Amino acid sequence: MNTRFLLSSSLALFVSGLLSGCGARHEQEEKAPAEVAVQIGKVARATLRARVDAYGTVEAEPAGGGKPAGAARLSAPAAGIVMAVPVKEGERVEAGTVIVKLDDRVALAQAEKARHAVEFAEQQMARQNRLKSIEGTSEKSFQEAAQQLAAAKAEWASAQAQLALVQLASPLAGIVARINAQPGQTVEPNTVVAEVIDPARLVATASVPAKEAITLKVAQRAELVADRGSELIVTGQVFFIGPQVDAATDTTLVRVSVPPDAGFRLGQFVRVRIITEERADRLAVPREAVYTDHDGQSTLSIVEGDKAIQKTVKAGLRDGNLVEVEGEGVKEGTTVVTLGSYALPKETKVRILNPQQEAK
Repeated sequence: MNTRFLLSSSLALFVSGLLSGCGARHEQEEKAPAEVAVQIGKVARATLRARVDAYGTVEAEPAGGGKPAGAARLSAPAAGIVMAVPVKEGERVEAGTVIVKLDDRVALAQAEKARHAVEFAEQQMARQNRLKSIEGTSEKSFQEAAQQLAAAKAEWASAQAQLALVQLASPLAGIVARINAQPGQTVEPNTVVAEVIDPARLVATASVPAKEAITLKVAQRAELVADRGSELIVTGQVFFIGPQVDAATDTTLVRVSVPPDAGFRLGQFVRVRIITEERADRLAVPREAVYTDHDGQSTLSIVEGDKAIQKTVKAGLRDGNLVEVEGEGVKEGTTVVTLGSYALPKETKVRILNPQQEAK
């Protein structure tokens, strides 16, 4: 009985001591500051830009201002036989150059007949003018000559119009991009036989979300990038903003000019970045350095010695990986926590994982 009592007492003392030791260690752990591994960056001055991003395609400049469109498709107005193709693909042509000739024998004959009729009517009108000056003709004869000349000129205009329907000419100066017909081939009405493009008159057409389109204005600078892997940025300007919203996509049509030497191709897919605002010489930090809670309050953890101290800041314009910041203790060159700033305590000991940033 005494032995059991002694064993029980010893066990109780052992457990009590064990618990007491654990409690002491727990108190020591609570007192010991936690160390959080973080990466750091610097507050720097930068020019920040607000942008509207969209995707679009390269198209020919639309007609306007008295100029034809920047591209044209020549089509057969009626069924016919292709007699000749005087040009080749890739050739530069001027406005009025015949690209494809359909069977024009009948039209040429009619045009020649009408031309001779005009010449004869002009001779008769000149004779009547001479006779009238010496009162050697009647008013009736003079009027008849005038009417014949007018009718001949109308026939000549009609014949030339018929000739234009079979001699398909380019309405603009540019490059023959495609020929779809060969001599001897029969074409049906409205068959596209050739395409001409002016490579110096291209535009980028994009669909911009309606809620972002309200920030756009004509003449704003725009950057065009051909693809994600390209470093080439071409600068253009917004020159057209659609007056309506597409109900199916909730977007607005926007056109941006493309510089003549950009090297873009018709139908090419491009990214469009329209600069809506630019702020120069602003303090900015990497985006991951700013933590914004559900209430919209933004904080920044500034590194002082081996500690990170949380500061409330005003976050401004975001541009790529940079965020504009204002607040107490925020100045150029200040070290801030970047990776690891999310939900960081207001003041905590930190271990810097990229100390090389400190020296920059």
